[in-house]
Amino acid sequence: MAELVISEKSGASDLAPLALAVNQILGLPVTLRSVEAPGVRVEEGKVLDDEYSGPVLEEVMRSGRPVRTVPKSGVYKGIPVSVAPIMDPDGKVVAAMGVVDVVGTIDIPAVFGAYTEVVKEVSQKR
Repeated sequence: MAELVISEKSGASDLAPLALAVNQILGLPVTLRSVEAPGVRVEEGKVLDDEYSGPVLEEVMRSGRPVRTVPKSGVYKGIPVSVAPIMDPDGKVVAAMGVVDVVGTIDIPAVFGAYTEVVKEVSQKR
């Protein structure tokens, strides 16, 4: 039986299948690394870096808390990212996974600011 195991020692080859799957589902860049080994950076269905680590992944592994931020350094410097810890059943952080945060790249007021006006206009035409 095939099995995918993620532990604090998982390397890039262990993590790549999961990162690739998430990348294919979301269509967004994905990063994933374990506590004890560099991981992967995946974009457009390809592993671009198999020794990847980033400042936000490392912060999340230290804190054990999810983070949405704009990194000040690294490959995704200046681009909003969302990163979450992956924990074992006992609550110990074993890895962290991040994606480019498309919500953070959208100007919400600009996109939805006109929404109420559109709803009013459509309602008046009924």
